[in-house]
Amino acid sequence: MDLFLKSISALNDETRVLILRFLDTHGALCVCDLQASLQMIQSRLSRHLKILKEGGFLRVERQGTWAYYCVRSPLDSFRLAALEEIRYLEISLPELKKMDKAGCTL
Repeated sequence: MDLFLKSISALNDETRVLILRFLDTHGALCVCDLQASLQMIQSRLSRHLKILKEGGFLRVERQGTWAYYCVRSPLDSFRLAALEEIRYLEISLPELKKMDKAGCTL
């Protein structure tokens, strides 16, 4: 029951829906790429990513000091159905801005 409620809560925010759609479209991204692309401060972005992860939508892979987030696979039927609905929403996604290890836009 707890995971179900966390999943519902994770989707109850426009920014988190945008992040989920952005990751679904672009695949695994590091926090710095998300931060640059979505023009968010790191602390706010990290909070949203944590909520989406706790809701069962994302997984994180650490590579040294870098953290890469992506949509979990496989998703259970509930989360997959939610993601399918998000794919149909008319969301204007910002341009992907990839960062190099020095923090410069590629």
